[in-house]
Amino acid sequence: MLKRFGTNFAVFLFLSDLVLTTLLLHLARLVRPHLPWGLNVGARGELLHFSPALYLIVPTIWALTFLFSSVYDPERTLRWVDDVQTVAVAIGIATLVFAGLAYFFYRDLSRFLFVTFFVFDEVGLIAWRLFLRVLIRLRRARWPHPVRQVLVVGAGKVGLDVARQIEAYRWAGLELVGFLDDDPDKRNRRFLGKPVLGGLEQVAEVVKQHHIDEIVIALPLRAHKRMVDLILTVQRLPVSVRVVPDLFDLAFFRATVEEFGGMPLIGLRDPAIDEFQRLVKRLFDLALGSVLLVLAAPVMAAIAIAIKLDSPGPVIFKQQRVGEGGKLFTFYKFRSMYVDAEERLQEVIHYTDDGKVLFKRRDDPRVTRVGRFIRATSLDELPQLFNVLKGDMSLVGPRPELPWLVDRYEPWQLRRFAVPQGITGWWQVNGRSNKPMHLHTEDDLYYIQHYSLWLDIKILWMTIGAVLRRVGAF
Repeated sequence: MLKRFGTNFAVFLFLSDLVLTTLLLHLARLVRPHLPWGLNVGARGELLHFSPALYLIVPTIWALTFLFSSVYDPERTLRWVDDVQTVAVAIGIATLVFAGLAYFFYRDLSRFLFVTFFVFDEVGLIAWRLFLRVLIRLRRARWPHPVRQVLVVGAGKVGLDVARQIEAYRWAGLELVGFLDDDPDKRNRRFLGKPVLGGLEQVAEVVKQHHIDEIVIALPLRAHKRMVDLILTVQRLPVSVRVVPDLFDLAFFRATVEEFGGMPLIGLRDPAIDEFQRLVKRLFDLALGSVLLVLAAPVMAAIAIAIKLDSPGPVIFKQQRVGEGGKLFTFYKFRSMYVDAEERLQEVIHYTDDGKVLFKRRDDPRVTRVGRFIRATSLDELPQLFNVLKGDMSLVGPRPELPWLVDRYEPWQLRRFAVPQGITGWWQVNGRSNKPMHLHTEDDLYYIQHYSLWLDIKILWMTIGAVLRRVGAF
């Protein structure tokens, strides 16, 4: 429905990004001599040594990097959050490529000019995107413009979800006309400010009367036969028809469609993050995880000695946990309990009024003296940095769960394993042990639905405060 607009918008963005990047490179060259930072920049107003070939090299690097990073994927360019996030990361990657090239071939290029250009490009391209969106919205609000009239068949949950998305993309030229529904209780009612124009049998009449361009069929599975009849009817009408399968309760948020031997296949258990996001997340984990492991090494050595002196047993506690996709892996923590803790689990297990199991308590008799301190400060989690480097876990994500608890999960809770499991996550920074994770899976689902690198960074920042306040840690 948005493909044509998204493609045109993406092509325009591609061309404008290259032009703007070249202009910002030149601007950085002009501005640099007037900035107070750095040494030996020459007399005020003097241009630094700068090869004209860079005016061709830099746009080429940016073009290849942006295309490789899927910056111009029409689906991403339509949502400003995805667009800004992707272009910010792509600029960072392109800048690193440029830095490597400059190191080998343009050693005399000013480092401060380089940094100035990077800042100008990040701010300039993001501001340009936001400006374009404001301009498009103002243009559509003030001047007549072609729109595509959309009719939603089905005013149930799925139909209303589709309608909300159409309303959100009005700026892209979509106009929700109304709904069709056979439910007599919905006749002559309005949903999201739009009327129910009649029953399904009136589709031809409504299409002609309201000059409909697009029909979106959003009927429940039980109406399969009715949907087939409807599709056969609208085939004779000059409209585009799309079907939204009522499978959202089965999917891991991002169903995919692929062709297999001419048949469309809907993927319901595909990863909730795409390959590019996974690559960026993995690189981020490796880079930051390595730094954190080096910085934490002295603290980890001290904790190991304290555990050994406090009680007999191994320093590292190993346990099977459930990771991404339901796969088991060996999970590392500093041992904070006595060695017979697993055998004494029944001493602490209790149940809620509705039969949900709880097994963590503040006065747990199995916890050692050192264990109480490292659990309260979350220092017992530091060995999981090795899990991160191995690829079993991520720095941020839903917490890996115990297999016996996963066996008690309701089907919808299994969605939390659609992404890499993490050391910290949305659940941890919003209550931790005060909110047992298997009873508050909605926190993990929120994270999966709203995943971005910036959300990971935000959670890591919030984790520092949660650890210092010892929120819910015991």
